[in-house]
Amino acid sequence: MRIVLMGPPGAGKGTQATVISQELNIPHISTGEIFRRNVGEGTELGIQAKEYMDKGEYVPDSVVNAMVADRLGQDDAAHGFLLDGYPRTAPQVAELNGILADGGYELDAAVEITADTEEVVQRLLKRAEVEGRADDTEEVIRRRMEVYAAETEPLTRLYADQGVLRQVDGMGSVEEVSGRILAALRD
Repeated sequence: MRIVLMGPPGAGKGTQATVISQELNIPHISTGEIFRRNVGEGTELGIQAKEYMDKGEYVPDSVVNAMVADRLGQDDAAHGFLLDGYPRTAPQVAELNGILADGGYELDAAVEITADTEEVVQRLLKRAEVEGRADDTEEVIRRRMEVYAAETEPLTRLYADQGVLRQVDGMGSVEEVSGRILAALRD
């Protein structure tokens, strides 16, 4: 399966990505990991990305898209993947569709883990306290939730129009949420 995983901060995306990728025997590919690998290995794309990151600027889509295309072209992703952190914009959705079409594939599902905002805010505040993240204040967390909602809504609409959107309630135990995601992927 070729899957995109979306969800607000604190919804458990990372945890669920690990469980689902193991269950389906497909690689969990996160854009953060792709960036770290390219920058760490000093690849041409990593050098380009680092130039922007060092200035505190967003890495342009052309570089991000190229990194994703390169990663999806690796052998372990030939039979499927779970993509986490990409796409984040409508042009990136179009680019991903093009990358897949070039390989003769299409996306099987875009899974959005939904979560109650108040519960997620409390979860993130607790995590900030435990992990000593002083910059994760309630105001900052709520702003991140607003940005996620504003940026993601157009993507969920696009994926719904493509018939691949699966929205799954992210509240409950890891096992309960994993079960819902796997059931949604079977439908």
